[in-house]
Amino acid sequence: MLQNIRKTLVAGLLVLAPITLTLYILYTLFRFLDGFLMNSIVRFIARQVFHTTVDVTIPGLGILALLALLLLTGTIARNYFGRKFIRIGDSIITRIPLINKVYTALREISEAILSEKREIFKKAVLFEYPRQGMYSIGFFTQDTSGPVQESIPEDVVSVFLPTTPNPTSGYLLFIPKKSIRELDLSVEEALKLVISGGSIHIRRNDSQQAVSGTAETGAKTHR
Repeated sequence: MLQNIRKTLVAGLLVLAPITLTLYILYTLFRFLDGFLMNSIVRFIARQVFHTTVDVTIPGLGILALLALLLLTGTIARNYFGRKFIRIGDSIITRIPLINKVYTALREISEAILSEKREIFKKAVLFEYPRQGMYSIGFFTQDTSGPVQESIPEDVVSVFLPTTPNPTSGYLLFIPKKSIRELDLSVEEALKLVISGGSIHIRRNDSQQAVSGTAETGAKTHR
C-alpha cells in the first residue's frame, strides 16, 4: 500500500516538476524583460504626455516595447543603408580597446546561436575520452582550419564535449577525424542522453530498439 502511494507520488512529481519549473522560468523571464523597459516607458509617458510623475504599472508594456525595438532594429539591419550604418558603427566599436574584445566575443556567440544560416552542432559523435577504452558523446561543430590545424600534423575536427546535466558548458576538443564515429542519433536525442546522464532510453522508429546513453551501448551501435 505504502509502496503504491510512493510510486504514485513520484509519478506525479515527474509530471508536475518540469511543467512547474518551465512555467516559473518563463514567468521570471517575462517579469525581468517586462520590467526592464516598462518603468522607463511609463515614466517617460507620464512626464512628457501627462506632465506628472505618477508611477503606474502596465503589465506587458515592456515586452511590447522590446518586440517593437527588435522589429525596428531588424528592419534597419535588413535595409541597404541600415547595413552600411551598422558596419560603420561596428568598425568604430571594434577599434575601442577592451570594449572591442567583449563586443566581438558577444557578437560571435550571438551569430553562432541565433543565425539561421548556421547550426552550432552539426551531428552527434562518439570518441574515446578521457582515456582509451572510455567513450564520450560530443558534437561535431566544424572541420578545423587556420592556425590550430596548421599546428597539428593530423587532420582534426572541432568537437564540443558537453557536461552533464548542464550541456551549455563543456570543452572544445580538437580530435583526429579518424578517431570519431558518427552516431545514429539526432543532436536533440544526443542532448537528451547527456542531460539525463544516460538514464533515458531513445527508441528508434525503424527498429524499435532502445538505445541507452552509456558509452558501452554507444560503441555497440557502431560495431
